[in-house]
Amino acid sequence: MRPQYLIVAVVAFAAYVLGAKAGESRYNEIKKAATRYWNDPQVKKARAKAKKARDKARKATSKHINSLSR
Repeated sequence: MRPQYLIVAVVAFAAYVLGAKAGESRYNEIKKAATRYWNDPQVKKARAKAKKARDKARKATSKHINSLSR
């Protein structure tokens, strides 16, 4: 998935939440569902794995860049 799609999805979600005709009750419903999803144990594990992979990639990239500059 390309980052542009993620950005568009986040902006669309934010626009929906902020502009929802149903008002505050719908906003609270969406917020509760998002919070429940974010705090789900499987999602927490996935975030931790993604962070670990990102850190490894950054480390490998910096090692590669350093070896090229020698």
